[in-house]
Amino acid sequence: MNSKIYGPLELHQGDITRLQVDAIVNAANRSLLGGGGVDGAIHREAGPELLAECRTLGGCPTGEARITRGYNLPAAYVIHTVGPVYSGQPRDAALLKSCYRESLGLAAGKGLHSMAFPAISCGVYGYPIEAACGIAVETTREYLKQAVSLTRVLFVLFGRDDFEVYDQYLSKTS
Repeated sequence: MNSKIYGPLELHQGDITRLQVDAIVNAANRSLLGGGGVDGAIHREAGPELLAECRTLGGCPTGEARITRGYNLPAAYVIHTVGPVYSGQPRDAALLKSCYRESLGLAAGKGLHSMAFPAISCGVYGYPIEAACGIAVETTREYLKQAVSLTRVLFVLFGRDDFEVYDQYLSKTS
């Protein structure tokens, strides 16, 4: 796994379901009942109890987040957030920013110290990785200025190309 540290922000290439952090973020769909990509991988690794708990939540609107236990994952919690399907409209950026803020808020509200994000909305939802990266990093940096408990936030990219985008951005802005 490729890894780099930029202060409280860390960059990793690999499988988010394997990380030893307090919470991992799931790039979920509105039903919260599993899907493809990161969402499917998290549900598979966590086991059927995650799906059962998600069924009690009644879904999640785009831009919001919900928290569940992690079950069979190394992470104690899963924070499910629903990113926007990219349309090129200004509202996309506001919704994506909200996903990060809401997720960070849930983690801080539980007093968690570490969490890991995938590249929300960058898979089948089509958000351009370069634009999404800037929103993810800057929203997280801004939130960490006020967060008491959070001391470690990881951005976990499955593919090498996405890792390189984040690495270049963090190298230029750190």
